Amino acid sequence: MTASTVVKEASPPAAAGPLRVRRARRRGRIAALLFVFPALLLLGALVVYPVLFSVGRSFFDASGTRFVGGENYAEMFRDPATLKAIRNTTIWVVVAPALLTGLGLILAVLVEKVRWATAFKLLLFMPMAVSFLAAGIIFRLAYDQDPDKGVLNAAVVSVHDAFTGTSTYPTARARDGQGLTEGADGSYRTTAAVRPGQVVTLGLVGVLPGDLPRDAEPARAAAARAAASDEVRGVVYLDFTPGGGGKPGTVDAGESGLPEMRVEAVRDGRAVASATTAADGSFRFTGLGDGSYTVRLPASNFAQPYQGVSWLGPTLVTPAIIGAYLWIWTGFAMVLIGAGLAALPRDALEAARMDGANEWQIFRRITVPLLAPVLTVVFVTLVINVMKVFDLVYIIAPGPVQQDATVLATQMWLVSFGGGNNQGLGSALGVLLLLLVIPAMVFNVRRFRRSQR
Repeated sequence: MTASTVVKEASPPAAAGPLRVRRARRRGRIAALLFVFPALLLLGALVVYPVLFSVGRSFFDASGTRFVGGENYAEMFRDPATLKAIRNTTIWVVVAPALLTGLGLILAVLVEKVRWATAFKLLLFMPMAVSFLAAGIIFRLAYDQDPDKGVLNAAVVSVHDAFTGTSTYPTARARDGQGLTEGADGSYRTTAAVRPGQVVTLGLVGVLPGDLPRDAEPARAAAARAAASDEVRGVVYLDFTPGGGGKPGTVDAGESGLPEMRVEAVRDGRAVASATTAADGSFRFTGLGDGSYTVRLPASNFAQPYQGVSWLGPTLVTPAIIGAYLWIWTGFAMVLIGAGLAALPRDALEAARMDGANEWQIFRRITVPLLAPVLTVVFVTLVINVMKVFDLVYIIAPGPVQQDATVLATQMWLVSFGGGNNQGLGSALGVLLLLLVIPAMVFNVRRFRRSQR
């Protein structure tokens, strides 16, 4: 027996090697399935089964016992509330992702030039740590119409009053039958004609003594002054005696004048003179010609204070909620775009600067085109997120304008559980929402796979 024969007899069969490999692969697949099985079980229970159940439920009536075919899908496009939800969802999809992507890009570029860039990014990203429930409550308070509660209206009212001023006596009014008649515009004028040389007393009520200006003085002395032959004197006073007593229409002791009240002398329907009352409520018109006049207190004296903007009214409720959404997600867009910006080739930017390009040209012709893949991913991700928005709309929009702010997600909940109790129609809305989200999800997945290659 030769040595080669011994080696051949000692070596294993040739087929043993591939068999061992196949067994190892089979064991690997089994181990992988065992590890993946819990995730697949959860995915099936929490995603696949609800989707299939909703699709099936959408073909039944509200009770779930009678098959109605596509009636629920037809009802969606006949229901005005659902059409409004589709319109609002379209506004969200068009406006919010575009604004967020633009803001994120601008902030990411600007942050690179800030010394405390990390702290600035942290500050902008911090709202992401706030739940939508908490953010909704915050902005519900911030948008409150009452300037004493809503911080936005407090700022708006402060700016408005700084430029246009405000009425000191919004609650003041004239006593009936005391010589003053209210005009259609809210002004007051004397019933009887007034001639030069006369003294006019204009008594008002409806002002609390505690609301009088601090510099207000008693009006009795001013009412006792005589008028020259070419002037009209008068006094505007609070026709109320603290502690009781006094006679209506008469300036009694202790009754206060109303300062800073605008008064006009009117002739032939036109104001020929005007004055502002002093601390004791006195005023006078000098240089008046012969004839009769009417003394008028313009409506601006009694204008109600400016209450600000109705942020949560039917007109502005959707833009207001989008503003809250921007506050939460701007940091997310900025951080993602900033990461893409940090990966840009700096030699291309430096070469452009050496060729004489300014910063705007570099941003428009180099930075944005190179960031296009990142911007697309951010935009599509936000589109998917916007289509599912529910918490902010449901919490921020008050009950009376809930239908004006509704989107598909909130409409689906309202129809199914919020009083409609029609889970067939609600399931159809859910299927519609799924069909709208799927193309964006597929596009995003393909972008990720293409970028990995």
